[in-house]
Amino acid sequence: MKLHRFFIIFLSLLLITCDMRADGGDVLERIIRLPGTKGTVYSLLSKVSEQSGYLFVYDSKVVNNDIEVRTKKKNCTVRQAIYEIVGDRTLELKVIGNHILILPPAEKVVRKRKVSEETPLPAYFTITGLLRDKETGDPVVSASVILQGTSIGNITNKNGEFRLNLPDSLKNGKLSFSHLGYVAQSIEASTLIGRDNVLSLEPKIVPLQEVLIRLVEPKKLLREMVNQRGENYSLNPAYLTTFYREGVQLKNKFQSLTEAVFKVYKSSLPEMNVSDQVKLLKMSKIDNRESTDSLVAKIRAGIQACLQLDIMKDLPDFLSVDAEDNPYMYTSGDITFIDDRCVNVVYFEQKRSVRSPLYCGALYIDSENSALVQARIEINPKYIKEATRIFVVRQAPKINLTTQKVVYTISYKPWKGTYYIHHIRGDLYFKMKRKRFFFSNPTLHTWFEMVTCLVDTENVTRFSRAERLPPRTVLADEEFKYDEHFWEDFNVIPLEEELSRIIEKVALKIEKIDHQEE
Repeated sequence: MKLHRFFIIFLSLLLITCDMRADGGDVLERIIRLPGTKGTVYSLLSKVSEQSGYLFVYDSKVVNNDIEVRTKKKNCTVRQAIYEIVGDRTLELKVIGNHILILPPAEKVVRKRKVSEETPLPAYFTITGLLRDKETGDPVVSASVILQGTSIGNITNKNGEFRLNLPDSLKNGKLSFSHLGYVAQSIEASTLIGRDNVLSLEPKIVPLQEVLIRLVEPKKLLREMVNQRGENYSLNPAYLTTFYREGVQLKNKFQSLTEAVFKVYKSSLPEMNVSDQVKLLKMSKIDNRESTDSLVAKIRAGIQACLQLDIMKDLPDFLSVDAEDNPYMYTSGDITFIDDRCVNVVYFEQKRSVRSPLYCGALYIDSENSALVQARIEINPKYIKEATRIFVVRQAPKINLTTQKVVYTISYKPWKGTYYIHHIRGDLYFKMKRKRFFFSNPTLHTWFEMVTCLVDTENVTRFSRAERLPPRTVLADEEFKYDEHFWEDFNVIPLEEELSRIIEKVALKIEKIDHQEE
């Protein structure tokens, strides 16, 4: 078994040159049926999308999603329907690709300024927004936001939010938004600058005929996936520039947060016994614990987990389908889509006769090239308490931790035809019992994640001993110098509002200290 070793430880749309016509194109004059109903602005705009075939992009500060309005049943143009729903006829409507942009009237003035004004352009521009399910309005979590033709990208957080800082030279590029089970969307980056954008993803429906044709024996899918590793994943070492963060929450309150930028030496697939290496480039940390707090526990998670969760490089035992003592059983699941590519889903779980804490989960395999593109792995909930000894290395004398849930998510993305690890996330939940405290058993939640922001395959060599960071390092204990200019422009995953406020305060404190020292 590899249990202890494996978890020893986070617009391709063609832009028809319409010159962004102010009249919005023919679609805005198309006649649709506006229903007589009451609903939120978001839900009513979705009904317009259904009839027109176009998705909406707008600034959440200009159009309030959650306001309820009542519309009258009538036939009208798409333009008239939009104005009736949002309640503001001064807004500008523009059609780009298969998107309708709802813009504030001030944008007309901005775009008419003469070039002679020579307003200096910033070195970087920022794009922020919220990604929602077109049908339900729910946030789309962990969706990919990628600048097409590059390895630059990000993912949405648990509120569906994203944030990208991009060099000005890329403002004419196209951003692609995708997620498992949704139709991918693309739009020019320049149309999203300077607004709190709200975008929608449309659920992908798989025809029944396609499901019946494509279902295959699950072990065969896994064998093909493993056999095709040499075709799909890198046979040469690479540098991955990654954004990493880890945090601890107790009683749903934030306790600590550590963020870092790593340069990862990712060894090639044939180098089975060659470990990956990590070089620390930048770091920031926040500690919100009381000064009287002592070490609660040392838990196996973090940097080393992120390296070992590259399961296509270091195959775990649940992928050894033909091993004589294989403790797992497999079933074929759904057919779905990731980045507009059809994928087969294989579910796995331990055999009923096996009574130790192993894994269960789902593997998403590209139906054409057999590449693993996504995985969700969980310690079997039935035996989760028995896994405590695996994850809790040490705990305080008056504290008793019991594992409640351990979940990992992993995704791979192609770059120049080769798949690289894209996103790793681990969430570990523990029930904490203090001795002599009979009515207080709070939940301790520790988590880590790493996102690949850049892939480099030129002149790749291993790091020197002085450069590399030991994978077992407790990152929060590392000494570092905070670089505020760097953190302003780096592509980070938006944090929850509470954490954002804390980070801002800490950054200002550090800035004042730096000025005082100067």
